Amino acid sequence: MTPLALALVLTAACCHATWNFLVKQVNGGPELVWLFSVISIVLYLPVAIWIFVVEQPVLGLNEIGFCIVGAALHLAYFLLLQQGYRKGDLSLVYPTARATGPLLSTGFAVAFLGEHLTWPIFLGGLAIVVGVVFLTGGFRHGVRNLTSSLAFGLGAGFLIGSYTVWDAYIVKVLLVPPLLLDYTFSLMRAGALAPYAWRRRDLVRAQWRDHRKAVLGIAVFNPLAYILVLVALTFTPVVYVAPAREVSVLITVMIGTLVLGEGDFRSRMGWALLILAGMMLLSLS
Repeated sequence: MTPLALALVLTAACCHATWNFLVKQVNGGPELVWLFSVISIVLYLPVAIWIFVVEQPVLGLNEIGFCIVGAALHLAYFLLLQQGYRKGDLSLVYPTARATGPLLSTGFAVAFLGEHLTWPIFLGGLAIVVGVVFLTGGFRHGVRNLTSSLAFGLGAGFLIGSYTVWDAYIVKVLLVPPLLLDYTFSLMRAGALAPYAWRRRDLVRAQWRDHRKAVLGIAVFNPLAYILVLVALTFTPVVYVAPAREVSVLITVMIGTLVLGEGDFRSRMGWALLILAGMMLLSLS
């Protein structure tokens, strides 16, 4: 993994942790997602226009079709995960999704993109996945709704694996600029949630009034986190990027531990060291 790719993924992880921390502070629902998506569309519009004019990307029916399917995969992931949190057990749905997502991304990349998996990459990725699973609580016993929780977790993981490889193909083979691809995702997400936001427009106004700075921060860092990952995917195999970007979970959990006083610090530090060891293996591969 090149130093530039590592820097992009780690910066993306910091952006991801930042916007997740801000979301936790606001404590909003789908109406918050619609609000920051719309603001992201406005904020990133000048950059999107600049990239379109300067790079003059080829955006034919094939490229547009792939972008729309990619946006649909991301939206399906969001909706499935939200449904899983409502009907399943969070302590099983989330670790299952975070474990299967990068593993499936790696498998799909080998199967469909012709990428190669070496032992250092495999062991590094496995260390990160195991560390993330137990850092977020592990697979606890006595989980209610075991079947539905596993189904939602595996479904979310499948979508993570699918959209990661799909997006890698779009930016690497079809040469769609990463920012324009993510901009498509924001447009589709805002459009899909617009009816919901309209029915709860009073709550949307209240969140903008009471949490304006946090919402603006989310609107900036949410797209930026994935744009940086997409840029890394333009010149780095998925087998490196997919597990490495899970470091964002480590940063998010450690912020919750140190800033919000959540969880056992000593226990989490052990799993954090395992994740860092996995990152070392990937960076030296």
